[in-house]
Amino acid sequence: MDWTHYRFRSLWVLPAPPATVYEVLERAEEYPRWWPQVREVTRLDDTTGVIRIRSVLPYDLHFTARETRRDPVAGVLEIAMSGDIEGWACWTIAAGAAGTLARFEQVVDVHKPLLRQFAVPGRPLFRANHRLMMRAGRRGLVAYLEAV
Repeated sequence: MDWTHYRFRSLWVLPAPPATVYEVLERAEEYPRWWPQVREVTRLDDTTGVIRIRSVLPYDLHFTARETRRDPVAGVLEIAMSGDIEGWACWTIAAGAAGTLARFEQVVDVHKPLLRQFAVPGRPLFRANHRLMMRAGRRGLVAYLEAV
């Protein structure tokens, strides 16, 4: 088992139409407004940006995100990531009974030296840290959607 390889999945039920959710999620530079752990997004061009995230544990992750798919008809937003983490992440947006189902999938390898050093004993903490980040992101997005 590669202790620095992670696969994450989250499903968010959101009280807004799919088109509205998609429009918010496609504007990554605005994530820090509603997702507390996304500390900074610096757009480099139309399809690339540098992102800094930090959840509960005392470390930042920096990575470059490059858009690989933007398909509003299919409800898909996908990026490739390189830097402290390398891999991909994808949002898939679909209609749900209460509004929208937003599925987040991410597959990454960790390159940050500190996280690689503590890969085995820290893995449960790193996974819990990600769950807390995703929970806060959903709460923030729900509040943001209610305000717009």
